[in-house]
Amino acid sequence: MAELRLENVSKRFGGLLAVNNLDMHVPKGKILSLIGPNGAGKTTVFNMITGVYPPTEGRISYGDHKLNGLRSNRIIARGIARTFQNIRLFKSMTVLENVQVGMHCRTKSGPVRALLKTAFEKREEKEITAKSQELLEFIGLIGHQNDYASNLPYGEQRRLEIARALATQPKVLLLDEPAAGMNPRETAELMELIIKLRDTGLTIFLVEHDMRLVMGISELVTVLDYGQKIAEGTPKEIQQNETVIEAYLGTGAKTSN
Repeated sequence: MAELRLENVSKRFGGLLAVNNLDMHVPKGKILSLIGPNGAGKTTVFNMITGVYPPTEGRISYGDHKLNGLRSNRIIARGIARTFQNIRLFKSMTVLENVQVGMHCRTKSGPVRALLKTAFEKREEKEITAKSQELLEFIGLIGHQNDYASNLPYGEQRRLEIARALATQPKVLLLDEPAAGMNPRETAELMELIIKLRDTGLTIFLVEHDMRLVMGISELVTVLDYGQKIAEGTPKEIQQNETVIEAYLGTGAKTSN
């Protein structure tokens, strides 16, 4: 059973220790949330997993494969995809084209077949279009497939970024603050979508500040503070953890639902 693991992982930027000796694993088919105050090192963890930064120390692995030193495209090929805090869509492309871009990392045609427009390449392009439309149907954006990404409402742009990540056919999906900027209705719809994705067998690793979302859908929660893990457990255990309450959640967290 392949799991994403971080073992004794640290990251230094000059004299700043952003992540300190972090041990954690992301269980297959579960929703795990990573929470903590701003500057706790959460996005740095995502950046190390996805090849943006190499860890200064420690090992990151998925199943039997070590991820340290791999470029981002190789990590995607291993089955790990992500979204970003700041939406990174191709705004001048249509909704369908954005998803097709994600799908191309799994194509086999290559530049020569694409240039010559071979029968294999044409058949593969048709398959990419069909699969992209299926993803848009699943994500709830099929009616917007010919719209420019820039014309979508903010919440739907977030959903489109998730669809593009799904187009790479991941086994693990990293969502970096997906509810940022969303209104309550959009957040509720996002929660339903994440659960729907988990129910397909996808592993979800989530960084998020919206505690209603985190506590409402997570099966496990890990808490960082100043780059160190200070707690992990179920949402109920985290809500009742005195160290977490003092460092992050606040005095009202213990009695919140």
